[in-house]
Amino acid sequence: MGKAWTFAENMNTDEIIPGRFNITIDPLELAKNVFCEVKPDYAKNVKPGDIIVGGQNFGCGSSREHAPIAIKGSGAKCIIAPSYARIFFRNCINIGLPILECPEAVLGINECDEVNVDLATGQIRNLTSGASFQAQPLPNFVLKIAAAGGIVNFLKEHDIQELMA
Repeated sequence: MGKAWTFAENMNTDEIIPGRFNITIDPLELAKNVFCEVKPDYAKNVKPGDIIVGGQNFGCGSSREHAPIAIKGSGAKCIIAPSYARIFFRNCINIGLPILECPEAVLGINECDEVNVDLATGQIRNLTSGASFQAQPLPNFVLKIAAAGGIVNFLKEHDIQELMA
């Protein structure tokens, strides 16, 4: 369970983490400035398990991994949005940041609502309003990548030949 942080449509990667902070890939360092220009209180007030609720085309812009790394470093449990920029979507999977697509949930969740997300089932519950929403659950292999902390760690833990069989 976590607090919802809501963001507008077409939130681009430079709004998530401005380029001037992309001198590191350290998640905790990036997290200090995540959303600093669009929601300056986020980095100081986010708690582990909080939920990012974004608008259409979340993560558009550059292909740098810094944006999802900064969000993950902030402790956010996942992102819920109606749609994502394609490269951002893939970068999230690669670094182990769970993302769900659910337009109904985005419309039914307000800033600061308490939200519970079950990544395995795709069940999203707004505990503040009592509403429930169903997203497409994450595939098992994506859950395993997230649990491992990203694709690199996942591959270190598994025999690639076994995975290809």
